[in-house]
Amino acid sequence: MKLAYLWIAILLSGIGFQATAQDDLSPERKQAVDSLALEKVRDLSKYISIIGSKETPWSEANRVIDRAEELFMPDSEIGVSSINNPEDINYFNVRKYFERLMRLNYKKVEIEWYNIEYMSDLQKQPDGTYVGVITIFQKFKGYDAEGRLVYQDTTKKDITVFVKRKETQIGGRLIGFWDVLLGDMRVKETSK
Repeated sequence: MKLAYLWIAILLSGIGFQATAQDDLSPERKQAVDSLALEKVRDLSKYISIIGSKETPWSEANRVIDRAEELFMPDSEIGVSSINNPEDINYFNVRKYFERLMRLNYKKVEIEWYNIEYMSDLQKQPDGTYVGVITIFQKFKGYDAEGRLVYQDTTKKDITVFVKRKETQIGGRLIGFWDVLLGDMRVKETSK
């Protein structure tokens, strides 16, 4: 719900301006966009926990996968690593990653994200898109049927963030707004 209000605020902040005249992010809009990007990453964190939980019904997990996919640019990939072989990082398209997460061979899975923060300021690209990176740390725990912790790791990941100028029509008027989508999630390091 909070994300919806923030999106509406960003959308409405474009009212009264011509879409073509708003190619640059003002400091106020940049702050709103940064907040929206961080909120989307926090939503993704919640979705991953729900999808990975063995207590989530299959139909609910699939519904959450659909919602999580909407956060990403087309063709984005998510990296997967293991402390058993930290140099071997595999990348999967977003849907495949979530489907694999849902089918992990543990009785119970706990996934927690922490230290979510911008590591790079948004940089304007030649096409007008802004690109930045948000870094997160993910703690993963897998338990067997007896409730014993059988696998645990902590992974540092960089999430590419894309901020694009878009237009929509509201009440017959063309309104410009900034949209935030997530891109690839690159594994930076994996540790115990």
